[in-house]
Amino acid sequence: MTQETIKIVIPMAGWGTRMRPHTWSKPKPLVSVAGKTSLEHVMDMFKTLPNPEAAEFVFIVGPYLGELQVPAFIKENYPNLKAHYVVQGEMKGQSHALWLAREYLTGPMIMCFSDTLMETDFSFLANEEADGVAWVMPVEDPRRFGVAEEGADGWVTRFIEKPQSMDNNLVVVGCYYFKSAERLLSAIDDQMKRGVMLKNEYFLTDAISIMITGGAKVRTQKIDTWLDTGTIEATLDTNRALLRSRQADGYTGRQVQVFEPSAIHPSAEIVNSTIGPFASIGANCRIENAQIADSIVEADCEIKDATLTRSLVGKHAKVKGRGDGRAMKLNVGDASSIEL
Repeated sequence: MTQETIKIVIPMAGWGTRMRPHTWSKPKPLVSVAGKTSLEHVMDMFKTLPNPEAAEFVFIVGPYLGELQVPAFIKENYPNLKAHYVVQGEMKGQSHALWLAREYLTGPMIMCFSDTLMETDFSFLANEEADGVAWVMPVEDPRRFGVAEEGADGWVTRFIEKPQSMDNNLVVVGCYYFKSAERLLSAIDDQMKRGVMLKNEYFLTDAISIMITGGAKVRTQKIDTWLDTGTIEATLDTNRALLRSRQADGYTGRQVQVFEPSAIHPSAEIVNSTIGPFASIGANCRIENAQIADSIVEADCEIKDATLTRSLVGKHAKVKGRGDGRAMKLNVGDASSIEL
């Protein structure tokens, strides 16, 4: 890859049904985990690009929530970012999403799903010669995912979406590099004309397989860490994993005991409470007489007389417990109020 602009495509138009009730009020990538939104964690990964200042982002958003909130979020948090927004009104798959964004896609590009958090260093792309790279990680049960099948020469021969067998566990994690966006779009055009779909969706792995059939050289890039924020439980597990790598905030308050690792925003007001381990507390939260562990509490929440574990509490929510020390596992949407 030369110093030309690289396009970073982040599809995030899905409904996020497995993250209800939080995705009734915001797109899934704007749910918090370990002190940041999922989208911010994804954006952090691209700091290792050979020339990050030349990156141009294309966000494929859903109608209504995504169309309204994602551009505002990017403008506020990344004011100098060169960004484009494409609305995917029909959920017809990954290839369809890229096809909608085709006017912005030229030259080298990366496509990364908004709920794919991984540890990788993109700097190797400066000297990458392959037509495509798929990031992969071995998993115990690959049947829920797509897998890359490699030939004896090490090149990918095809991708299999949701394989029936467990013979090949090299799962594609949702991040791909393409030397030529135009070549990928040509394959997607072929895919859509031929109607190559699975469960009424055009999967990107099928388009890449068409590229390979046409002579493209695609290889895998193995990683050891892949975190997911696609479900409530997965988000809480990712919260734990990300907090392990954080430095302690050094939060102090009145009669507050903090068990690390935890992430507490300095603006939070906490009194007579125990926080952590594995707790993320957002900005401007007010917490009193509470115990919160292994949980995410987003910004502007009020928690009183409650013991929470494995809970995700949305922004501006209020939770009042019984004060009896009995642990509760709650999933509370934005601006909700619960009194027990």
